[in-house]
Amino acid sequence: MISAKHNLVPCVPPSAPFTTEQRAWLNGFLAGLFATADNAAVLADSRKPVPKSLLILYGSQTGTAEALAKRIGAEAAAHNYHARVVEMSRLAELDLQKENRALIVTSTWGDGDPPDNAAAFWTYLNSTSVPPLHQLSFAVLALGDRNYANFCGAGRKFDERFEQLGARRIHPRADCDTDYEPTANAWLKELWPALDQVIEETNGTPTPEGGLAERLVHESPPMRTYSRANPFPARLVARRNLNESGSAKETQHIEFSLEGSNLNYVPGDALGVLPCNCPELVGEIVAALGCDGEEAVLDSAQEETSLRNALLRHYQIAAIPQALVEAVAGRTKDVELKRLLENKAQLDSYCYGKDVLDLLRSYRSVFGCPKELLSCLKKLQPRLYSISSSPKAHPDEVHITVGALRYESCGRKRKGVCSTFLADRLAIHATAPVYIQVSQNFRLPEDPDKAIIMIGPGTGIAPFRAFLEEREITGAKGKNWLFFGDQCHGTDFLYREQLTQMLNNGHLTRLDTAFSRDQEQKVYVQHRMLENAEQFWRWLEEGAHVYVCGDARRMAKDVDAALHEIVQKAGGKSAGQAADYVTTLKAQKRYQRDVY
Repeated sequence: MISAKHNLVPCVPPSAPFTTEQRAWLNGFLAGLFATADNAAVLADSRKPVPKSLLILYGSQTGTAEALAKRIGAEAAAHNYHARVVEMSRLAELDLQKENRALIVTSTWGDGDPPDNAAAFWTYLNSTSVPPLHQLSFAVLALGDRNYANFCGAGRKFDERFEQLGARRIHPRADCDTDYEPTANAWLKELWPALDQVIEETNGTPTPEGGLAERLVHESPPMRTYSRANPFPARLVARRNLNESGSAKETQHIEFSLEGSNLNYVPGDALGVLPCNCPELVGEIVAALGCDGEEAVLDSAQEETSLRNALLRHYQIAAIPQALVEAVAGRTKDVELKRLLENKAQLDSYCYGKDVLDLLRSYRSVFGCPKELLSCLKKLQPRLYSISSSPKAHPDEVHITVGALRYESCGRKRKGVCSTFLADRLAIHATAPVYIQVSQNFRLPEDPDKAIIMIGPGTGIAPFRAFLEEREITGAKGKNWLFFGDQCHGTDFLYREQLTQMLNNGHLTRLDTAFSRDQEQKVYVQHRMLENAEQFWRWLEEGAHVYVCGDARRMAKDVDAALHEIVQKAGGKSAGQAADYVTTLKAQKRYQRDVY
């Protein structure tokens, strides 16, 4: 009988009925046989591909770039890469010189600037302390909005800077518009083969186990039933105008039911809403095309539908895309349009305040069939609104605060696409497609005893209503200071009753308001900040967190300048020291902005 122990070569027992020569021959045969099997197993195991390291850095203002980076991280495993998805604000904890491959996924905000959580990293890349990165291979996926002059400006900056530092570009940068999925998917499809061709220039590959890299790994977020790609039909349960009669503004408080959706959010997140275009504008475009609206066309998902439905639900028509100007210029040979296409600033000026109908009426009968027009239009995009409710205070509901946009341009009355969809066209108890946009970079302090300073004029008050509700219902002990501003105290004091009640019961520690039109000299929230500079500085020194929400182009810049001035004057610091202090606040997540 042949016996064997685990992991040992089997042998013929002495009691077996074999001669000494036969036993020796059999033992040799078995040893060779099992050695061959062991070697084969070892060889097979050695041929298993070792996962290659891949660093994915993201800079994200609203959470879109973060979600995309995590999706790429999850997809990397299928291509035999061990991906570490790291927020750029944490780069000080890593050593770029020890990395061989890196992907940069970043959004842009303001005038082509990096998002807040990437600002310190950008400063570091341009400092004298940054080392050469000759060993690094990289690629950039940039997110932006073509409606802004510096489209994907942050991504372009990172792309150029990494190259200047000696890094080798794996794959050309992709610049994604608001409808980022097709461009991002096409980029990724070509990226993986390009990555596979990169030759390791170092002998060692960082191991997946242990260490800082493992602690920084972000697990791919759990798949939700409802998402941007599959929005939930939320029922509108309440709507009221927050402005009083006589106001020059219209701010709607909107409440949706999330019952049955399994959608979860926390204060600081945003609600994505997929609107419908104005039916009147759709009708006028159909007429300008000489159609009846029932013509069969393809929608943005390449499924057959009617022309009217495609324009109503699938394509952007309230702005003129560059592709449409190019198509009209090509068909008409119009010299003026061709000149505009050579100058981005002049083209933007021409398109400002106009829509697709304006161009069709100026250049009649330029499209032979509606399909030609649709091929030049962009996909209708969801709009993001800061959530203005605490889920603990309003279970199974989500609230948003929306300024209805109405204005006149080029002799025609215009409407904001989503704001008037919510204010006018969506009936109570009707449904709208919605999803939750997670924003990890706009969060209440983990310590409920920490004080918070909130600066939110106009609809920028939205997340701070959510913050205050959350901290009140959870019994947070930290002090709360709100700076709110708008045009007139009598007509534009949004959520006045609720804020006054919170002030009276002590939950709202301080409330400073700035109503710009109530006096000859306009007063804004940044002026109130400076008037209270000493107290503001004391709160900062005691560990307060500062939050800003609202317009990025003007308000956020003015507030940021006021913050620097407070630190410089009340804190007795130089301009350079004040800049360093604010940078530290950002790195500590004590200065967060939700700006748009």
